Amino acid sequence: MKTHNSNFNSRISFLTAALLAIGATAQSADNKPTTFKDAYKDHFYVGVAINRTIPTGTSVQADNVNRNMDQVKKDTAVVLEQFNQIVPENDLKWALVQPRPGADGYDFGPADAFVEFGIKNNLYLVGHTLVWHGQTPNWVFQGTNPPPGITNIPAPAPVIATTNSAPGTNALGRRGGRGFGGGFGRGGFTGPRASRDELLERMRDHIHTVVGRYKGKIKVWDVVNEALSDGGTNVLRNSLWSEIIGPDFIAKAFEYAHEADPDAILRYNDYSLENSAKRKKLITLIKSLQAQGVPVMAIGSQTHVSVSSPSFEEEDKTLTELETLGLPIHITELDVNSAQGGQRSNSGDVAANAATTQGGLVSNADKKLADAYAGLFRAFLKHQNSVKVVTLWGVNDGVSWRAQGRPLLFDANDLPKPALAAVIKAAEGVPPAAK
Repeated sequence: MKTHNSNFNSRISFLTAALLAIGATAQSADNKPTTFKDAYKDHFYVGVAINRTIPTGTSVQADNVNRNMDQVKKDTAVVLEQFNQIVPENDLKWALVQPRPGADGYDFGPADAFVEFGIKNNLYLVGHTLVWHGQTPNWVFQGTNPPPGITNIPAPAPVIATTNSAPGTNALGRRGGRGFGGGFGRGGFTGPRASRDELLERMRDHIHTVVGRYKGKIKVWDVVNEALSDGGTNVLRNSLWSEIIGPDFIAKAFEYAHEADPDAILRYNDYSLENSAKRKKLITLIKSLQAQGVPVMAIGSQTHVSVSSPSFEEEDKTLTELETLGLPIHITELDVNSAQGGQRSNSGDVAANAATTQGGLVSNADKKLADAYAGLFRAFLKHQNSVKVVTLWGVNDGVSWRAQGRPLLFDANDLPKPALAAVIKAAEGVPPAAK
């Protein structure tokens, strides 16, 4: 059991670290940058995923958060002070923006608030995500065709949204929440399916409606998210998108998004690209799409990593190989897990998150986190002519999908951690990116 003195000393150590971090980011006599966004303004956008409490200015319980108004105000102040790009963590995913079928099935309130907040504050807006195997309602895939190998099935159930389609019902601590049928990957949906043409028409309607609504305002879209398989030799994961439509569902999604907003930057987004085998699959996929003339305009590397890996050298190699595609690279969902349970995983898989945030923090977590972030940002800066956006997946540890892993630059009270000073220091003296 800890004694009173040890608790007191722990608090003193914590406050000292926080004050050091604050001091490191304060305006100096020679006018060095004072904020994260100022430090990187000549290199790339530095962004953050936000939940609906910030653009709506309310303490509504939604996404990964349960924040009171004082906390919401502090969270908002950090966003406006430190970042110049934002993305909604959940409110543009299919289950939240179109929980029900048809033109009357859209719920644009939270997404509209996000866009209005961004425009009002002169922030660069990114949309996440249009086509994904997760957080897609059952109705999208329902129809009259039996699944492969099944001939005797009951009559189709009424077309309804899954229970997670209503705003604010995502489980605490999740980056995404459950996919169609309450599951991940192929999910639990086993009923009669839509035809290829039906599903393509639903995809086209959804993309045209959502992207078209924010044409010229949202500058970048995650068009297809996490379509690569994690293991085995198959390039694509086994999802209902690929089973019903076929592998060209990816090309079709990009085609529809480009029709809806020809000026938007269209991004393919995936995790674990630090893994060489998955990176090869990514390169194979993108080269195939490029050969077909599909308008893939940027690569999104989620970069859900840990304090143990990747090293600077490993991240440098990852970016070097991604650069062979000749496309801008966006670091889309950056966080650095400090939990002991996550030190052997760089996966962004939602289902695996609970295991990767267990076991308490690694020893000397603040220093290891700062060192890890510094190494990553040194690699990003080395490749700054290709890296155009770096987005943190959450404002602070308190709203992170990996809250127990303390993975971000600000703690749950919005105090800067030593990692913030480390990434600002990494930018010092580095020449600007080529224009």
